[in-house]
Amino acid sequence: MEPSAIIADVLSVVNTSRLIVHLFQTQMQRNRERRQRKLREHMNSERGIDLSQSTGPRPLDIMVAMGHVDPVERRFWARETSTDWWDRIVLQDWDESQWLQNFRMSKGTFLELCDLLSPALKRQDTRMRAALTIQKRVAIALWKLATPDSYRSVANQFGVGKSTVGVAVMQVAHAIVDLLLSKVVTLGDMQVIIDGFAAMGFPNCGGAIDGTHIPILGPEHQGSQYINRKGYFSMVLQALVDHKGRFTNINVGWPGKVHDARVFKNSGLFRRLQQGVYFPDRKITVGDVEMPTVILGDPAYPLMPWLMKPYTGALDTEKELFNYRLSKCRMVVECAFGRLKGRWRSLLTRSDLSQKNIPIVIAACCVLHNLCETKGETFMVGWEVEANRLAADYAQPDTRAIRRSQRDALRIREALKARFQTDQGNQ
Repeated sequence: MEPSAIIADVLSVVNTSRLIVHLFQTQMQRNRERRQRKLREHMNSERGIDLSQSTGPRPLDIMVAMGHVDPVERRFWARETSTDWWDRIVLQDWDESQWLQNFRMSKGTFLELCDLLSPALKRQDTRMRAALTIQKRVAIALWKLATPDSYRSVANQFGVGKSTVGVAVMQVAHAIVDLLLSKVVTLGDMQVIIDGFAAMGFPNCGGAIDGTHIPILGPEHQGSQYINRKGYFSMVLQALVDHKGRFTNINVGWPGKVHDARVFKNSGLFRRLQQGVYFPDRKITVGDVEMPTVILGDPAYPLMPWLMKPYTGALDTEKELFNYRLSKCRMVVECAFGRLKGRWRSLLTRSDLSQKNIPIVIAACCVLHNLCETKGETFMVGWEVEANRLAADYAQPDTRAIRRSQRDALRIREALKARFQTDQGNQ
């Protein structure tokens, strides 16, 4: 090879190397400027900044410098998400019917809920992004609980990432349970409750109890324990309600295979009723039998001095009347479950949350149910239709009747049966 050719090749390599170095330095400077510009532009927005960009030239840039590829203008691509729908439309333009339909409560109740949860949901802005407002996180959670929509669908609706929806749901659910459960799911004025059930036909009654199954995905461990008598995976919610269908005590988390009576006997509610400390000491006399404040259950529960259940087997007129009175009052707990699931329809589809998180979300929905019922929030007719459609895929299992009973409980039930017959004859 001629010396001149060698020199030319060497110079070409040197020039190329200089060009690569220059390109590298230019790229570094551009990246710094771009990051600074994006930080300034989005400091007060909810979009994150992608800091995963390469700090050096890509192979394509080097190939352009070597003359192997025609240069093409590079553009900075980022996932664009809009918050205008929430910030400018929902908060400013939606009327009460739209709030009720989509968030299951009026705007006033929603704002009150946000205030109640604010001590647990306050977040600080960072240099990288502005924290989601409390109102927006609560709205995301309510929307997800009220609909069977996917996380991606809710994320697109609110202009946030899919993972943000999951985080918001659990943050809000934990806040509801931590701050409101003990205040909202509790016995109210016992005299009002007793008078309410008495007006429906049952004396000295402090509540109605039942269980319902919430469908879930099959757990990784001990999955067979969660398969109920209908053949799907579920978790049991046991609830005691007052005459208005508001939850006064809940127990959630037992696997779907477990019988209602076993759930009940292992609950704190059973222990306190057994010890006579759950209700204030208020006894009445029925005939010649002393009767404490009782709760009402279906045949799956044991007959106790403080728990009345229907007669089973062959029924005469007196037993049918007793069952009618009891069932009329016990219907409030079934209606409460219907309204709970009608408002918070996520409870009607298989939850994909972890076994640890599912009870938190169910409990939070119970709190929200009580809040809406206490505030007199409208339960729209169409919700029950939609809930029944979704619930058809996961029918509630039948429970086996429990025949065990205590002598005192039998005497109380017989006395009530006789009294109801007397009342009927005096009408």
